Amino acid sequence: MSLQRFTQDALSEWMRGKGPRSDIVISSRVRLARNLSGLPFPMLATSSQSSDIVRRVEEALRSDNRPAALDKAELIRMDDLSDLEKRVLVEKHLISPHLAEESRHGAVVLSPNEAVSIMINEEDHIRIQCLFPGLQPQEAWKLADELDDWFERRLTYAFSETTGYLTSCPTNVGTGIRASVMVHLPALAMTQQINRLFPAITQVGLAVRGIYGEGSEALGNLYQVSNQVTLGQREEDIIEKLTGVVRQMIQHEHSARSRLREISLTKLEDRVHRSYGILSHARVLSSKEAMERLSDVRLGIDMGLISGVSANVMNELMVLTQPGFLQTRAKQRLDAEERDIRRAGMIREYLSMKREGQ
Repeated sequence: MSLQRFTQDALSEWMRGKGPRSDIVISSRVRLARNLSGLPFPMLATSSQSSDIVRRVEEALRSDNRPAALDKAELIRMDDLSDLEKRVLVEKHLISPHLAEESRHGAVVLSPNEAVSIMINEEDHIRIQCLFPGLQPQEAWKLADELDDWFERRLTYAFSETTGYLTSCPTNVGTGIRASVMVHLPALAMTQQINRLFPAITQVGLAVRGIYGEGSEALGNLYQVSNQVTLGQREEDIIEKLTGVVRQMIQHEHSARSRLREISLTKLEDRVHRSYGILSHARVLSSKEAMERLSDVRLGIDMGLISGVSANVMNELMVLTQPGFLQTRAKQRLDAEERDIRRAGMIREYLSMKREGQ
């Protein structure tokens, strides 16, 4: 496996299959924050201490009886990556913007199918991330828990009998778990019900964030729903609450889609086909407009209003048309106007060539 493999393919292998409720739920993720005992958190660690953390993780990975999920996994140091390569990994949700931009002596361990991503020296020494397609937070948790147990037998974690796992951010203290589900909610956005739904979600202890997590914008009607508190709660209870709330969101989105079909089918068809037409013929497309149009087309596919195009093509284009991927494919730096031109060209090419069954 080479770095080029991770930065050239838009869709990770785990995303190529359909998961449960994949018409609305794009992916499920569980992340565990862990720190090594006796060492300062990354923000206070010296260069030698940060390097030592990477070395310890690397030694653990070389030990026998690695879990199947870590077979042939690669450790990649951030210092060995260009800014563009880091950006591509962010766009694929394999590393966080913080690890890409601010981490000192950071690294990431990636499994061949990219379902496992272990960030080193991000806000915490180790962040184990597991990704599954569709609504599968329980499955993601089981794998993350297995990997966590394996590392804990080889590394000494910072742990308190009274508060649990110690983390750099107080909101992660306790279980250190952050479970999240990425959902596509175009109908709720169109009917403006989303403005009432999100405040209700925050009242039950969950957070709604943009496509790249905290502080990011919700592009293409994609949102991340995750737990906010880990202290004093069992991991299983956190996962159960998140799953229950997301199931309710799915019901609301389905109801909104049915309502749109009943009261304004012609307008809805016009919107999704107009967006498909723009994507098929436009010569200049900004990132924001491309995501909005792709969201419309994805809705049209899921509702049976557009045929001959796979939903996976839409998933792939949502990544391929991001700035990092565009410039990696072009093998050069591009200004905003050049990216907009190349983005439009790439989408036209994909929609003409990658139709369902071809």
